[in-house]
Amino acid sequence: MKEVLLSLARASIKSRFLEGDVDTSSVIEEYPELKELGASFVTLTQDGQLRGCIGSIIAHRSLLEDIIENAQSAAFRDPRFMPLKEEELAGTRIEVSLLTQPQLLEYSDLPDLKSKVRVGVDGVILRHGHNQATFLPQVWEDLPDFDLFFEHLCQKAGLLHSCLESHPEIHLYQVEKVKEN
Repeated sequence: MKEVLLSLARASIKSRFLEGDVDTSSVIEEYPELKELGASFVTLTQDGQLRGCIGSIIAHRSLLEDIIENAQSAAFRDPRFMPLKEEELAGTRIEVSLLTQPQLLEYSDLPDLKSKVRVGVDGVILRHGHNQATFLPQVWEDLPDFDLFFEHLCQKAGLLHSCLESHPEIHLYQVEKVKEN
């Protein structure tokens, strides 16, 4: 099924260039689990550099729809990048991450939080007031230090890099990922 997820993501991006829809009828017949609710992130890279990443933290539509929408959003609507051009698609690698349901993490203080977050394993959602941000578990590869990881996550949420001092709400999730070579 993992290869099907990558094929769906690539086909959905390609369909935008062809101004058509993705034919999903045969995929649904073979993989009916794609009709179930699911949350995914689609990450695009070129030459090992991020080119787009959009996803859903909470499952709110079928996994099939989620992957199609997130792939197109990563390619054409990530505000950090210009929309993908058709000639760039061949050199673009796709990664699909399937998220588990986020779980609220109860913690008493910073040392307790450090003892409960699994570096390299957990994806993290940080919420404080109206501010929120998430990092997929893959971000630990670039920010393998707990303090650095959370400083960047706080900043991504539009908060001070020391926002953990104000005891934000933390949710953890894991991913199953599949990546093109």
